[in-house]
This record gives sequence, structure tokens and C-alpha cells, in this order.
Amino acid sequence: MLDTTALNQQRNFFEGHAAIWLFGYGSLIWKADFAYLERRPAYIHGWERRFWQGSHDHRGTPEAPGRVATLVRSEGSICHGMAYRITPEVLAPLDVREKNGYLREKVALTFVDEKTSAAEKSSRTEQSEGLIYLASEDNPAFLGDAPLDEIAQQIANAHGPSGPNRDYLVNLAVALRELGAKDAHIFALEQQLSRF
Repeated sequence: MLDTTALNQQRNFFEGHAAIWLFGYGSLIWKADFAYLERRPAYIHGWERRFWQGSHDHRGTPEAPGRVATLVRSEGSICHGMAYRITPEVLAPLDVREKNGYLREKVALTFVDEKTSAAEKSSRTEQSEGLIYLASEDNPAFLGDAPLDEIAQQIANAHGPSGPNRDYLVNLAVALRELGAKDAHIFALEQQLSRF
């Protein structure tokens, strides 16, 4: 396990800002255990969510890691999630929460205005720069792709200090449905998980 806490504290893309946007695409959608000023549904372009990151410290152990979400580049794709406007001091505890291989990266966010019709959305989209925590394939906890049934079985069997890995996947699928977001990978994994 590589502790990325110190690295992230050097990756200050928004120095001098009183508030910044943070985009959550995994547990940050449904488990916002931090103070925030505002919360808005949003999406990012060119990324897909995948259960390819190992969790040795939250949803698994070093001996039996769980699997949690990360992002992989995918041209033309859209990844829905939740954006939080936070003050910079909130990043320190988030750096600890996301320390197992995740690094802060800058990303362009597009906000979803729930009160706007589909026709209006195409002409009036609001965007901002924000942060994501990204676990890329070069971090030591990256597990990568595997057949869906193998990933689901690993998730079904893993348990860590933050609880069963199964809960992470189920809560994420529920949160995505509440956002009205489609995610073939997550929903297929959820279906496979029901077999174990």
C-alpha cells in the first residue's frame, strides 16, 4: 500500500481559493462525511467508473483486499456523480480517507440542473473546474480488469474496517439510480453480486 497523503498535500491546484468543487464518483456520492457548502449533481466527460482499485484499508484488508471505484479514460463517455463545494481545509481529512493510491487531479465538471428541461440543458450548461481523487493503473493497489463474476465474488467476500465491500457496491448502485444515472459496469456487477 502506498500512502498518498503527503503527495496530495503538494497537489494544490486551487491555492488561494476560498472554496473549490470536489467531484465524487464512488462512495463520495453517498457517504459525504465531511462539511460542504453546497452539493450538486454533476458529470465529467471522457471517464468511466470501474471497480478496478484494491481497497486494503476500508473495504478489505492487506491479505484480502476489496474492490472500489476508480476512473479510466474513455473517449465520449460521461460519468455521473455528485459535486461538493468545499473549503480547502476539508481536503486534509479527505487525503487520509483516499490515501490508498488515490491522487488529486483537476477535472472539468458539468452541473446537472434538475429544474431544467432536457432542451434547455443543451443550451444552458454550467461548468466549473474541480478536483477528483483518481487511482490510476500505476498505483500499487490497482487491481485492474477481471471477469465480472470474479470481481463480484471478490466484492462478496471482502470486508474491512469500513464494513462489507458488498455494501459499497450496493450503496453506489442505489445512489446512481437516485441520480437517474446509467452505469452499465456498476449495474452488471450488482446483478452478478446477487449470485453470491
